[in-house]
Amino acid sequence: MTGRWIMKIVAVNKSASYEYFIEDKFEAGIVLEGSEVKSIRKNNCNLSDSFCFVRKGEVSLKNMHVAVYDKSGAFNTRDSRRDRKLLLHKAEIAKIVGKVNERGYTLVPLKVYFSGSLVKVEVALCRGKHTYDKKQSLKEKDIARDKDRQIKEYV
Repeated sequence: MTGRWIMKIVAVNKSASYEYFIEDKFEAGIVLEGSEVKSIRKNNCNLSDSFCFVRKGEVSLKNMHVAVYDKSGAFNTRDSRRDRKLLLHKAEIAKIVGKVNERGYTLVPLKVYFSGSLVKVEVALCRGKHTYDKKQSLKEKDIARDKDRQIKEYV
């Protein structure tokens, strides 16, 4: 299998599409230790309550939980929710900084996945939804589910 990368999704931030309007997506690498990669490979990763921030021209992912790998030994004493640096191009960071400085924009991690043997994080520039927007999106989701159910019963 040459030239093709297998993408295995490890963790998805389900609340992001409910809480935010997703404007623009970026693929970022992430700085991890070897035992963290092994733990992520075993799906011991969680994106709930995690967010990204920019400080000194670097993007960091805060509050992502990566469970301690059980076979790592006594030398792995790192915090499971430590800040992790995201690897992006300078032009992408400049675009993100410009939008985040505007009112209402934030940077949210959407999913963690393997692209080949590399761990990647998909981050998105988002605008927050109001409560009426959230109700509208739930209503559209219910209508689509009912429509699919009726089509399934008809066939």
